[in-house]
Amino acid sequence: MQPTVFLGSAAVVIGFVMLGVGWPDAAQQAFGALQSAILTHFGWFYILGATMLLVFVLALLVSPYRHIRLGGQDSEPELSDLSWFAMMFSAGMGTGLVFWGVAEPVMHWSDPPFPPALEGGPVREALRLSFFHWGLHPWAIYIVFGLSIAYFHFRHELPLAPRSLLYPLIGKRIFGPIGHAIDILATVGTLFGVATSLGLGAIQINAGLGRLSGLPQAALAQVAIIAVITVIATISVVTGVHRGIRLLSRLNLGLAGVLLLFVFVAGPTVYLIKLFISATGAYLQAFVSQSLWLDLRPDSQWQFDWTLFYWSWWISWSPFVGIFVARISRGRTIGEFILAVLFVPVLITFLWLTVFGGTGLYGTVFGESGIEAVVQQNASAGLYAMLDQLPLQTFTSILATLMVMVFFITSSDSGSLVDDMVTSGGHPHPPKAQRIFWAVAEGTVAATLLLSGGLGPAHRLPDLGPANDRLLVDRLLVAAEGASGR
Repeated sequence: MQPTVFLGSAAVVIGFVMLGVGWPDAAQQAFGALQSAILTHFGWFYILGATMLLVFVLALLVSPYRHIRLGGQDSEPELSDLSWFAMMFSAGMGTGLVFWGVAEPVMHWSDPPFPPALEGGPVREALRLSFFHWGLHPWAIYIVFGLSIAYFHFRHELPLAPRSLLYPLIGKRIFGPIGHAIDILATVGTLFGVATSLGLGAIQINAGLGRLSGLPQAALAQVAIIAVITVIATISVVTGVHRGIRLLSRLNLGLAGVLLLFVFVAGPTVYLIKLFISATGAYLQAFVSQSLWLDLRPDSQWQFDWTLFYWSWWISWSPFVGIFVARISRGRTIGEFILAVLFVPVLITFLWLTVFGGTGLYGTVFGESGIEAVVQQNASAGLYAMLDQLPLQTFTSILATLMVMVFFITSSDSGSLVDDMVTSGGHPHPPKAQRIFWAVAEGTVAATLLLSGGLGPAHRLPDLGPANDRLLVDRLLVAAEGASGR
């Protein structure tokens, strides 16, 4: 243990949990006011900063530094390419992409920030905006943090911790109070960032179990889900990278691949191929202007609710994903690291958004699926509402719920391992007792955020009051069918 970092981080987390549990209304107001103040005054910095980091990563990719190997020149990668990609993708996007894969494109279609171009149409524009939020910018943020950590750890034998980033600036003082403060900030940021995703995952698992068994979509059920999954994640993180985390990540990729292939074949296949090509072209055409676009309309909340929320989310995840990817990347060159971390996950993400979001959009635009009404009321139910339009609804709902659970576990165990490493002074193999503490802490913080309204803009998440004791998605689908005369 690094006592200062561990105890300091634990004190902040325990204080947060006490505030959220003891005074949930005050905590919700404080979170909302703080988020609003940060985004109002520093939103421009988020937009500019994320774009500059991407420019830096692309410049590094074509520079002579791309040939530097992370480790000795003779070091070999410790993981196969498949395991490396699987663990990287599971950690980097996790349950968030599954949660918003259907809901976000449909919401951009129904409420776009500005009228789409005539030649593009609202469907292509909706998917383009989703590509933007889940595309190159998030992974560039992760790369800058992760590559720096990997370089200093494997090439200069510095701790596998955020404090090592400051070594060129302050030298050995990274082992003093400044370094401790940086590591505490990164540990707490990692915990809150991962807990946000875990809270969203619990909401979606609740929606899936409700679809299959009638379990009410309520806060108590979601806290119970968080508790059960946290126990499984704790077991996984105790077994380590090469056993629990690696095997679960590969299982995760397999489940996602099966569901992706099924929806692609059973859905509007030709339409999805055309949409993928068209939306990718739109993403590339508008890339520069969208990257530096700031919403100057005084009455608009769209950029606050979407782009700035995502950019702050990716930044809060960067210590977690960066350190985790650094931990599993020994033996790779800088060029390999950037190519793999920047482009492979982005390609998978675009395919995922096209297949799931595109199928949801197709049912919304050309059919009477009721998906838009479902998503507007409860974004977590969007995936299941889309699957209801395809064959084998029960089987695919079970598969989707299982996939979300495994994503949930891999995000939690990876985040716990990172917090363990940072609070043990950057040791790549931290003690098991600390792994258990941080795994339980992540579940506790996720439950606290869920109960105190800290998972994002309230109008994008379901109402968990008594009115939702019956399954929301079934009620909305019945209403949509009645409205269409079916």
